[in-house]
Amino acid sequence: MAEADIYEIHDPRFRQMIVTSAGLDELYSGCRWAEGPVWFNDANQLLWSDIPNQRMMRWTPESGVSVYRQSSNFTNGHTRDRQGRLVSCEHGTRRVTRTEVDGSITVLADRFEGARLNSPNDVVVKSDGTVWFTDPTYGIMSDYEGYRAEPEQPTRNVYRLDPTTGELAAVATDFIQPNGLAFSPNETILYVADSAASHDESLPRHIRAFDVVDGRRLANGRVFCLIDNGIPDGIRT
Repeated sequence: MAEADIYEIHDPRFRQMIVTSAGLDELYSGCRWAEGPVWFNDANQLLWSDIPNQRMMRWTPESGVSVYRQSSNFTNGHTRDRQGRLVSCEHGTRRVTRTEVDGSITVLADRFEGARLNSPNDVVVKSDGTVWFTDPTYGIMSDYEGYRAEPEQPTRNVYRLDPTTGELAAVATDFIQPNGLAFSPNETILYVADSAASHDESLPRHIRAFDVVDGRRLANGRVFCLIDNGIPDGIRT
């Protein structure tokens, strides 16, 4: 595939970041909808979600693909915390969880101000250990990727969770459907995708950027880029 078919390049310096010799290998084609890949270098394994099939999958170079977790509560995005534990967003239970070393599940967040979350979508962990995640309504809009329900939250927010204290704060409340998110390498900027156009072409299909203030708050929200073709979803830096 030609470079022009993959990238829309606005700055020629971007070409310095492209590895033109890199190949693309298909690891598995049996998912209905694959999401949320996360790499475990210490275990030499890749985990990801197969959302509608309610399962998490695993790939290793030695064994190939297997089911990591069945009845996964429609998990979507994943990341790892500072201790290397798996942190997951679950549509079905409308919560963010952490898988402990012994395999047990700890609920990190399932409510905000007394009301259930919508359907946590994607998550990233900052270097200070705080957990930042998005909460659109995709997982409660139908029974395909969750369970149909009425939202209890008045808005679709980006949250910051301190897992040591349990404090949950809404750091951005003006999204239509927040989706993927990622910090800049120095963690001074948080990028968040709004994928609302996936269900209504008149709604946003862009990535916004926010300044991270005092490591805890967001300010100066602005549109970082518009997506001409397709819808922005998961992002990484």
